Amino acid sequence: MLENPKVNIKIKLGALWASATFCYLYGDYYELYTPNKINSLITGENILDSPTKLLIASIVMAIPSIMVGTSIILKSKINRILNIVFGTLFTVIMLFIGFNSMTEWGSFYVFLAFLESIITFLIVWYAWKWPRENNIK
Repeated sequence: MLENPKVNIKIKLGALWASATFCYLYGDYYELYTPNKINSLITGENILDSPTKLLIASIVMAIPSIMVGTSIILKSKINRILNIVFGTLFTVIMLFIGFNSMTEWGSFYVFLAFLESIITFLIVWYAWKWPRENNIK
């Protein structure tokens, strides 16, 4: 039998955030291959058409990246709360994006949004079920 060691909840959450972040990056990268995307980036006629929108998008997308490390270094109580809050937020965002990307060229985005939603749901689930200390002496 192969050993199956117990993985610390903080490591699980950090790994899930890393997985979600990779999916976000791949989705944005693959979107560059859709028709007219490059032209809209060159002309500035896209959803991030102002410095303010670009800053807001950068802040929103920095959250999953930061959660990789904070899931490991923060104390349990605040860690649990942040994982539940941000996990829920990103699950909702990705479901919204997925449902609004159902086009022939958006099928890859729908797939990734669905996968990202599962990952962020698992983050919420694991954080919600955070193991309690066993104070039996």
